[in-house]
Amino acid sequence: MDRDLKERTKKFALEIIKLVSDLPKTTVGFELGNHLIRSGTSIKANYRSSQRGRSRAEFISKLSVVQEEADKTIF
Repeated sequence: MDRDLKERTKKFALEIIKLVSDLPKTTVGFELGNHLIRSGTSIKANYRSSQRGRSRAEFISKLSVVQEEADKTIF
C-alpha cells in the first residue's frame, strides 16, 4: 500500500502540473493555476513527510494535512 500511494501521489502531482500548464493565460487561469499547483503538489510533499514521522501521532497529523490539501484541490 505504501508503495502504491507513493507512486499515486507522485503521478497526481505531475498531472496537476500538466493541467495547470494547459490553463488559459488569463488572470483567472493564473489564480486557479497557482492554487492548484500549491495544493496539488503539497499532497505528495506531505505524504512523503508523513512517511518520515517520528511517532504514530505525527504520522496521523501529516496524513490529515494530506487529506486537507486533497480537499482543497478537488474544490
